[in-house]
Amino acid sequence: MTSSQQFNNDSIWHIYNRGVERKDVFLQTADYLRFILNLYEFNDSAPALNLGYHLDKSPIEVRLQYPRKEQLVDILAFCLMPNHYHLMVQQRVENGITMFMRKLGTGYTNYFNTKNDRVGPLFQGKFKSVLIEREAHFIHLPHYIHLNPLDLKDPEWRNGTVKNPEKLLASLASYRWSSLPDYLNTPNFPTVTNRKFLTECIGRSHDFQSAMQDWIRTPNFDFVQKVTLE
Repeated sequence: MTSSQQFNNDSIWHIYNRGVERKDVFLQTADYLRFILNLYEFNDSAPALNLGYHLDKSPIEVRLQYPRKEQLVDILAFCLMPNHYHLMVQQRVENGITMFMRKLGTGYTNYFNTKNDRVGPLFQGKFKSVLIEREAHFIHLPHYIHLNPLDLKDPEWRNGTVKNPEKLLASLASYRWSSLPDYLNTPNFPTVTNRKFLTECIGRSHDFQSAMQDWIRTPNFDFVQKVTLE
């Protein structure tokens, strides 16, 4: 499935992409912050005014409170890794995902290329999108997205050989470039996501912790093959 398919309102999608030639797209803290800010400010039906390098110098905490005209999507979960990103989104308005992802891809690429004196595509083609149709996939996806940073700390977790899942979960809770801290009641970038939907379906902080510990103990990658293209 690709970004050319039809996105229906209220449908839920796993959207992701990675750097061209698998190269890193986030090199510094400022890059992660810029992308997260873009997740917020480009999720708006109003025309994008900041698709270039230069940015309002206000602190990001202030920028993430600026009013928006109309949100295009609900971002249910996200995670940024050095060379790729994952989003779980629900479309709110017609063509919302397409408009949002166009602004996000163009804006961040312009920023990154200008900052690093480079030209050309930054990401590996158009963003990838998979419709989440089954309840089992919907329940598993946010945990899979939030567990991605374990690849940086202990890649063996994917084999189900982790001896101390509580310790690894604690490390995830401190990973800033994810929506997980906000789900665990540690305010991080709370205005970027709409957490009401997942909280009602999966539960609150304690339930998230328990479910993720279970996932670390017994990874379920059969489902991953159905909601990714890799």
